[in-house]
Amino acid sequence: MHAPHSRDQLLHVQTDFGVDELSARRTAVMAAMGGGCAVLAAIPGVSGSHPYRQTNEFYYLTGLDVAGAYLVLDADAGRSALYLRPRDARGEQVEGPMLCDEDGEFVRKHTGVEQVLPLAQLRADLAGRRRLFILRDAGERFAEYQDTLRAYAREINADPLNQRPTDEEQLLLRLAQLCPCAEFRDLSAILHELRLIKSPAELRLMRRAGQITARATLEAMRATRAGSLESDLAAVADYVFRANGALGGAYRPIISTGRNIWAMHYWRLNTRLPSGDWVLFDYAPDFRYYTSDIGRMWPVDGVYSDKQRSLYQLVIDYHKLLISLIKPGVTVGQIYSEAAETFRPTVESWRFPHEDYRAAGRDLLASTRPLSHPVGMAVHDPGNYTGRPLKAGDVFSVDPELFIRRRREYVRCEDTVAVTEDGCEVLTGECPLEIDDVERVMREPGLLQTFPAKVEG
Repeated sequence: MHAPHSRDQLLHVQTDFGVDELSARRTAVMAAMGGGCAVLAAIPGVSGSHPYRQTNEFYYLTGLDVAGAYLVLDADAGRSALYLRPRDARGEQVEGPMLCDEDGEFVRKHTGVEQVLPLAQLRADLAGRRRLFILRDAGERFAEYQDTLRAYAREINADPLNQRPTDEEQLLLRLAQLCPCAEFRDLSAILHELRLIKSPAELRLMRRAGQITARATLEAMRATRAGSLESDLAAVADYVFRANGALGGAYRPIISTGRNIWAMHYWRLNTRLPSGDWVLFDYAPDFRYYTSDIGRMWPVDGVYSDKQRSLYQLVIDYHKLLISLIKPGVTVGQIYSEAAETFRPTVESWRFPHEDYRAAGRDLLASTRPLSHPVGMAVHDPGNYTGRPLKAGDVFSVDPELFIRRRREYVRCEDTVAVTEDGCEVLTGECPLEIDDVERVMREPGLLQTFPAKVEG
């Protein structure tokens, strides 16, 4: 007969980051604050039955996915405190043990915070504070990142009957009432800067996320058949994500064919794949709070047409050139300048199907988009690496795009790379890039064809 598990053994905590790393993050935030007190709120809970996922910001500093908690960073005293809800015996009977204010020793052991206090004490401890830091940018929840959050905020602000405040705005209002003399400052910029450079532990997670992304893309290639829906390719990717321990997709799948490809972030997935056309695939998992980014294009029938081969090979060659130039100490501007100078003779001598495409190739060389955006806890991670020399630990997407605007055609390929001490590592490199390799993969049997699951009617 097995001995019963203790409550501590049943409580879920992450093991990807040690106490020293979590403590160092909080210490770095407090040092950047230069005094005062920061208040971060966890997500209070979920309104439906979907999984609970913490905000990236709260998780980054605590490693906890506990609901309804608050983290207070007191830069003046140099210590941190977590305020937790009281124990919910009924909730634990339904869902299992949940962290509460009785778990102080356990929480301190796994997070390194100096104090664990009852949530009911929070108002009294904050009252009268004179300098408070809060997040001005909305917290990133499941499948959210700052670009989408800002777009959503614009939509809400434009609606005359639905201008509801964000959680961060509501927190500001409550704190302003509690601390009427307080000076409020922004914590977002401090966290954005801190999240830019990934630690070895973060890179281990991102390496795994990149491998899962690559394998999901490979399975989507194998599953591609004329007449299938775009959503079929998302379905096999979702299977690979979940089979490898991911919560799901880190963003809405961008899987498009035909005219849908022109809409760069098309997401409806309701079009059948036509024979003779090709597919754009961009989808990555939310793996233990970290993700990746990828872009591949392949032919529906498994063989690139002469036109597809010509355009895609040009983008692939430029993509590989950009990656070869990435290393610490150089700026993004220097990479663009050297890449354009090196590749210009190729564009001018390339056998294009029409001069419209050569003009698009020249535009590609002038573009400042290919070293696209940081990647980390969000697919578009916050922060900016373009205004300084690159550093080991920078992680971003390499995504050269060919826009043939007069013909409304769009060609791209994308990988996530991490800057290393002497160059860079392609985190999604397990997914083939070369045309012949893609065609070979597409001749292999796919999951949907091997195990058909369609319900007819």
